[in-house]
Formats: sequence, structure tokens, C-alpha cells
Amino acid sequence: MTTNVFVGLGSNLEDPAAQLARAVAELAALPDTTFVAQSPFYASRPVGPQDQPDYVNGAVWLNTDLRPHDLLDHLQTIEQQHGRERTRRWGPRTLDLDLLIYGETTLDDERLTVPHRELANRDFVLQPLLDLAPDLTLPDGRSIRTLRKRCPDNGLRLLPPLPR
Repeated sequence: MTTNVFVGLGSNLEDPAAQLARAVAELAALPDTTFVAQSPFYASRPVGPQDQPDYVNGAVWLNTDLRPHDLLDHLQTIEQQHGRERTRRWGPRTLDLDLLIYGETTLDDERLTVPHRELANRDFVLQPLLDLAPDLTLPDGRSIRTLRKRCPDNGLRLLPPLPR
């Protein structure tokens, strides 16, 4: 069964916008998955330790036949191919891919929580989702538009598109 999914992208190391652009192409090539759209990229202050560069973030909308944990495995493989190292919570990273929304599924286990646990508190997640699907709602009925209006500001700045 094909499911609408939204994946958040983030990077603050090794040319972050280029990291995200490569990741978008890799997500579009996932098996049993169709690329729908990508959001613009945004820059924002880091969450957590402030002794690191600003982040570049965005989101991708996919339709997939992959189950949630299988999709997570693919996301983590892409992160590893980009040199992702998990050395410090909320620390700098070459690539972070988060499964934000998986259709109407609500899941919370030792490996995966969807919708993403911090989604409602992060403007750098909500704004790209709003760009992709302005009428999007979470499985519990909360609208992305309303969550975005209530979300704390983290210095979000729209970035110009990358040259092709």
C-alpha cells in the first residue's frame, strides 16, 4: 500500500546545502518509492549546543510502499554514506534524515517515533512541511499551519535555490 511520507533533512557540515541536494536525489531513487516534491532550504540556529555552525534544513515528500522501519533503514544508510557520525546529542552533522510523518501512522518504539517527537517545536521542520503541503494535518488532527503559527522562532531564513 502506497503511503505519503515526509522526510526532514538537515546538515551543518561539509557544504550543507550540497549535502541536502545530494540526499534529495538519493531519496528520489529509493526502491518502491516515488518522489513527489522538495521544499526550499532554510538556514537556522542549531538546536542544543550553540558552538556549531547554523543548520540548513528542508523536507521531501515521497510516496512509498516501504514499511516505516524499512524506510528508516534506508534513511540511516544514506546518512552513513554522507559520513554521519553520532558523537554528541544535537551536535554537528553532515546529514540528518528524520522520518517526520508516515501517512496516518502513529508509532513509538525503541527505534522510531512518528510523527517525529519534536516536530511541533521546530520551525525548521514545520515551515518546509507547510511549503510542501499547506493543508497537511498530523494523525491526531493538528494542522501543520496552526503548529507553525505557534512555534518558537529559531532564526529561520529562506535560502536562495542552488544553481543547477
